[in-house]
Amino acid sequence: MFSNHGNLKVEGYTDAYWTGSKDDRRSTSGYFTFGGGNLVTLRSKNQPVVARSSAEAEFRGMALGACKLLWIKNVLSDLGFKQNETMSLYCDNTSGIAIAHNPVQHDRTKHVEIDRHFIKEKLEAIIISFPFVRSELQLADVLTKGVSSKVFNESLFKLGMCDIHAPT
Repeated sequence: MFSNHGNLKVEGYTDAYWTGSKDDRRSTSGYFTFGGGNLVTLRSKNQPVVARSSAEAEFRGMALGACKLLWIKNVLSDLGFKQNETMSLYCDNTSGIAIAHNPVQHDRTKHVEIDRHFIKEKLEAIIISFPFVRSELQLADVLTKGVSSKVFNESLFKLGMCDIHAPT
C-alpha cells in the first residue's frame, strides 16, 4: 500500500552477491527503488557475465539500479512531477563507490568501462549519488542472499510491506 510521506524523493538500494550461483559462478544483483518513500520496484537477477571481483559485481549492480532510478525520474516527469533533487542509490561496497567516483581509467576497470562512463556522467551532472550504507542496514540483501528470518521480517517492515490478509 502506498502512503503519503510528503515528498516525491526517488532513491534506491543496490547489492550484489559475488559468484552467488553455484552452477555458473555468476553474481546475483538486486535493487529496491522508492518513490516518495514507497517501494516502487524490486529486482533480483543473475548478472549476464561472470564478475572477476566483488567490486565489479557491485558496480554492475549499481549501474542497473541507476538505470531504474533514471527510469522512475522520467516517468514522474512525464506525469508532470519534475525531479531536480539528486537521487540516492545506497550501496554497501566502498570499492564499487570508489570506482564510480574515480575520474581516471585504470586497467582494472576496463571490463566495466561502459558502466563506468555511464555512472561518471550521471555523477558529474549531479543526477545521482552513491552514499554508503552499512551492511546491516542494506535492504537489498534479501534479494541477493539468504538471510535469517529476523532480518527478513525487519526488511519487510522497513520496505512498508504488510500482509493484507493477516488477522488484525
